[in-house]
Amino acid sequence: MHINKIKNLGMTLTQVVALCLLWFVSDWLVSVLHIPLPSNVFGMFLLLFLLFSKVIKVKWLKAGSSWLIAEMLLFFIPAVIAIVNYRSLFEHQGLKIAIVIGLSTVFVLTTTAMVVDTVYRYELKKIRGNR
Repeated sequence: MHINKIKNLGMTLTQVVALCLLWFVSDWLVSVLHIPLPSNVFGMFLLLFLLFSKVIKVKWLKAGSSWLIAEMLLFFIPAVIAIVNYRSLFEHQGLKIAIVIGLSTVFVLTTTAMVVDTVYRYELKKIRGNR
């Protein structure tokens, strides 16, 4: 029983390291090629390309990405600390910041929903075409 837990932990850790390496590569590419995108966004596009071209299989990164998503709150702690440290900024510009955060959240959720819907429809067509 313990061996399976250790194997799963090792696999998850390996996958998280692979995702981090992908980010480092995308950060390097953005710097070298002067790509006008943040490296994390470029990295997501790069990962999407690698997944669609079947260079990388989803199962190779599933455990690591699931763990990262489950622990996502941990990555937002620095933002909360920034609010505490820059209280005067939030007192003067708080409404503007809240509007930007609200609009960007709606934009990201809408875009994500549209992409998921498009991929879902594509997968359905693909499944129906194989029958």
